[in-house]
Amino acid sequence: MESQRVLVTGGGGFIGANLANKLAENNDVVALDDGYLGTPENVSEDVEYVEQSVLDDDLPTDVDVVFHLAALSSYAMHEDNPTHGARVNVEGFVNTVEQARDDGCDTVVYASTSSIYGSRTEPSPEDMDVTVNTGYEASKMARETYAEYFQNHYDLTLAGMRFFSVYQGYGGAEEHKGEYANVIAQFADDLASGDAPKLYGDGEQTRDFTYVDDIVRGLVLAAEHELNGVYNLGTGEAYDFNTVVEMLNDELGTDIEPEYVENPIPEDVYVHDTCADFSRMHDATGWEPEISFEEGIELVCAPYT
Repeated sequence: MESQRVLVTGGGGFIGANLANKLAENNDVVALDDGYLGTPENVSEDVEYVEQSVLDDDLPTDVDVVFHLAALSSYAMHEDNPTHGARVNVEGFVNTVEQARDDGCDTVVYASTSSIYGSRTEPSPEDMDVTVNTGYEASKMARETYAEYFQNHYDLTLAGMRFFSVYQGYGGAEEHKGEYANVIAQFADDLASGDAPKLYGDGEQTRDFTYVDDIVRGLVLAAEHELNGVYNLGTGEAYDFNTVVEMLNDELGTDIEPEYVENPIPEDVYVHDTCADFSRMHDATGWEPEISFEEGIELVCAPYT
């Protein structure tokens, strides 16, 4: 992707900043963020940073491609204020796409979620039955439904990317998220600080952890191929939290046992296991994960060693 004008909403956040910085190497990039979880410190000087909400009028949508990553991105955020969560995640999406359409932009790549698959140890394909148990999941499903509307009614190109547990570590753009950062970043920082990482339940829950650089490549490929519909971005491999702590201990040279705590999320809505079937994305673009989990652990731990 070269010589394009690009808008990244949520561009000061974890995934958004990584995407904006990568695209800015060969494109004219605007990163828009309301400052809730994002910060201009995450983006390079080559990126134009705009502090604005996706709910606002007059967004900088006069671009070739919109990457819509802005969202309230956790269960807790939506349960604390369901109406606000719906406004940001659903109304903010519709508002951004509408303004982009008015400005002549017809290519949108947006963030959905793998949480709608529920708990599965087998790889989840995009065409399986999905359900929603939380406000967060409902908001992302609403995005997918509105995307279908925009595609069918206005012939826009919209690709929804269902992310699987994206991580990087505090050496990247994730530190500002604090308690909302991926568990790998939190566990590594705890261990490096001499603290016991807190694991929900028995620590046997599993996640398909996907390194942020692979996610960024997938987002760019989705735009370049002008994909429509929904696509998984995950590795097809899953690791339980106990194993993650063991691997981090080995890499950091520490030997700290985790602390097991009661899960604050109700068991009937908690996603215990995730695993991606990324074959649809591979078939459409050739994408596949390039960073192994072992290498990802090394990258997360590198700032501490």
